[in-house]
Amino acid sequence: MPQLEDTKCSFLFCLGISIFICSIIYLKASGLDTPRAQSRLLTRRPFPQSCQVLGHSRNGTKWQSAQGHLDVYSSASALNCTHVLSDFHFINQTLSKEEEEYPLAFIITIHKELETFVRLLRAIYAPQNIYCIHVDQKAPQDYKNSIKVLAGCFHNVFIASVSERVTYAGFSRLQADINCMRDLVKSSVRWRKVINLCGQDFPIQTNLELVRYMRSEKWRDRNMTPGIKQPNDKRYRTEFQYAEVRGSYVRQLRHKKGPPPHDLQIYFGTAYYSLTREFVEFVLEKPVARDLLDWSKDTFSPDEHYWVTLNHLKDAPGSYVDGGWEGDVRAIKWKDQEGTAHNGCKGHYIRGICIYGTDDIPWIIDKQSMFANKFESETFPEALDCLEQWHRLKVLRQAAVPIQPWWHLAHEVDACQHGNHTAGLENNLLCSR
Repeated sequence: MPQLEDTKCSFLFCLGISIFICSIIYLKASGLDTPRAQSRLLTRRPFPQSCQVLGHSRNGTKWQSAQGHLDVYSSASALNCTHVLSDFHFINQTLSKEEEEYPLAFIITIHKELETFVRLLRAIYAPQNIYCIHVDQKAPQDYKNSIKVLAGCFHNVFIASVSERVTYAGFSRLQADINCMRDLVKSSVRWRKVINLCGQDFPIQTNLELVRYMRSEKWRDRNMTPGIKQPNDKRYRTEFQYAEVRGSYVRQLRHKKGPPPHDLQIYFGTAYYSLTREFVEFVLEKPVARDLLDWSKDTFSPDEHYWVTLNHLKDAPGSYVDGGWEGDVRAIKWKDQEGTAHNGCKGHYIRGICIYGTDDIPWIIDKQSMFANKFESETFPEALDCLEQWHRLKVLRQAAVPIQPWWHLAHEVDACQHGNHTAGLENNLLCSR
C-alpha cells in the first residue's frame, strides 16, 4: 500500500506540473493575440523642454505621453478595436451639436511614416465625419496591412477602392483625390465639405474651429482653392507634355501641348483645398471638368492648376470667380520665402519645404491656418509631440461633453518620482530642495 500511495502522489505531482506548464504555454500563446497584453506595449517619453507652448503647472513636473505600437496590433490574429481606440487615444464621441450638424469629409494620401499618419488621423478623427485613405501602390505590404487593420476599427474610415502608384508632381497625385471623391459621394454620410491632406500634415485648428471656419460668412457657400491666374514663370507646366516615370519622377517631353479645352483660363495655386459637396459632384459629372482632367494628364503637377481653374468658373457650384490667395489652408515654410514670410526653418528643408523642428511650433500656432505641413516622426518627433499635445488640450477645452480619461494624450508626472534619467540637472536640483 505505501508503494501504491507513493506512486499515486508521484502521478498527481507530475499531473500538477504538466497542468502548470500547459497553462503557462497557453497564457503566453493567447497573450500574443489579446489586446490587453498588447495594451501594455506602450512607449513612454517626456515632452521636450523646448516645447514652450505647453507650459508647466508647477516646478518639478513634466508632460509625459504613453503611445501604443500599431505594428503590434497589425500582427495580431485577433483584434480588439476597443483597446486600439483607448491605447491610441481616439475621441469616439461627437463633441458638440455644432459639429454633429456639419460633418466633414477628409481625403488623406499616404505612402510612408505610419506613426505620423496615425497621429494625424486621431487628431482629426470624429465619429460624424468620414475619411477616405488613399494608400500608394508602391507602399510596403506591411504598411498597407497596418493601415487596413486600423481602418477596420472605424465605421467611417475606409481605404480608397482604387489605388494609384503616385509620382511626385505627376497626374497620379490628382487622380488619387478623384478616386477618393468617387467613393465619398457614394457614402451615406451627408458630409458638407471635403478637405484633402497628405500623411505629413497636422491640424492647427480643431474640428470645431474647422466647422466654424467652413461655415463663416465668407466661406459658407464657397470652395477654398487659393491661387491666381497662371504666371508666366509657371506656364512651362502646361505648355509642354510631361510623362511619369513609374512612380519616381516626372519627365518633360519635347512636344508642346494644345490649348486647354473650352477656352479655359488656367490658374495656378495650391494643391490643397476645401470643396463643397456640390462642387465635387460637378467635378465628377460635368464635361468641362472631365475634359480638363483629360487635358491635364500630361502636365506638370496638375493638382496645382486643376481645382483652382474650375473654381473660377461662374457656373461651378461654390465658385470664387474673383478669388486669389485667400484661405488659410496651410502653414508652410518655403525655403525661397525665408527672411520674408518666416524666420527660417528650425528643422531642415526637403524639396524647398521645411520639415518642422520644435522651435518652429510657435510660428505655426501664430499662423492660425487649418493645417501645417510637413512633419516627420523619425527625424523630428519632438515637434509633433509638442504640437499634438497643444492641439489635443485645445480640443478638450472646447468639448461640450464629459471628457473620457483615454482622450488625454499625456499627463503631468513628478520629475522627482519619474527618475533622474528623464528629469535632467535642473529638476534634480529642484528635487533636492
